[in-house]
Amino acid sequence: MPASKRYKTKHPGVFYIIGKRLGGSGEEKIYYIIFKKNGRTYEEKAGRQFSDGMNERQAADFLSARIKGEPSKREAREKLKQEKSSGCHTVKDMWAYFLAHRSAGKASVAGLKVDTCYYERYLKPLEKVRIEELTTADICALRDKVFTLGKSPQTVKHILSLLRRMIRFCAKNGQCSLPDPSKLHFEMPRVDNQKTEHLTSEQLSRLIKALDEEPDQDAAAFVRLALATGMRKGALIGLRWDDIDFDRGFITLCGETAKNNKTEQIPMNSTVREILQQINRTNSAYVFPGRDGRKRSDFRRLAKRVRDKADLPESFRPLHGLRHSFASFLASSGQVNLYTLQRLLTHSSPQMTQRYAHLADEAMQRAASVAEGIFGETTDK
Repeated sequence: MPASKRYKTKHPGVFYIIGKRLGGSGEEKIYYIIFKKNGRTYEEKAGRQFSDGMNERQAADFLSARIKGEPSKREAREKLKQEKSSGCHTVKDMWAYFLAHRSAGKASVAGLKVDTCYYERYLKPLEKVRIEELTTADICALRDKVFTLGKSPQTVKHILSLLRRMIRFCAKNGQCSLPDPSKLHFEMPRVDNQKTEHLTSEQLSRLIKALDEEPDQDAAAFVRLALATGMRKGALIGLRWDDIDFDRGFITLCGETAKNNKTEQIPMNSTVREILQQINRTNSAYVFPGRDGRKRSDFRRLAKRVRDKADLPESFRPLHGLRHSFASFLASSGQVNLYTLQRLLTHSSPQMTQRYAHLADEAMQRAASVAEGIFGETTDK
């Protein structure tokens, strides 16, 4: 390790140095951990601030894992090299390898949970099939079967995409060969997923009234925060108190709970600050803890209860709909451009934000119509 100045963090055994940023200009923090085990002192690199999406809390989690006996990153790489020689032969082998090694990377907990659900429900019947024997007919049969179960084109696409990702991941890591594309082709269903939900002013008033009358105001804060920030459900459930910087006015969305596995920050306005400050803090690290202070799995019951009390349509998705409402409100205000909206929503590409473009266009049209008054005033004189 280079002889650079070490900076302490609030987590014992975690420190960082400042180094040149990889893949960009400027500098970044490089986190290290130090601990004793069996009378020996270990010092290991945890990761870089930008290149690896590392922060001091994640470094502290890595330190805790190492103390408990989990392998170092170097040991994990050596294990991966040894396992490459064995290879994957069936869909079941491929899933086991994919699950073990993808979970050790940058995959989010929520993403792994969804993948596991798709595999157990829809892909498990294929687990005895050898990879080289998979054919386009198998894929078509799987797609048709899931459609007969009443699943949407988007769900079917996710299931087929999981199988394709598994094959590509294992092939990339030398566990199998890519199947012949002339024998195995993934024909994805067409998906029109441009449903954009937003609340009218009357519906919004009823929702706020329902939240004010909710007995559990700490739980109601979850819904208020969703509406005031546009944060995804997974980010809200995984939100910790040390992700919130009241001094600088920012909230950190950690990569482990983010949809794109990327750590990002969103600003905190006065409304968001007031919502957070009124929450009763417990000994839990989570802002909205579950039983025994652990991370909760969902907020579906409360969200549905508030939706029904506010007399919102049944088709309105209680949490995802609030994210759309947040985005629609900002886009139609005429004060927020699509690039800024993309950053606030933490969309990975501008195409995802494009669904709100018509609202921004309407706002510009309203602004442009103000110019009609110029000619009206001239004509009146």
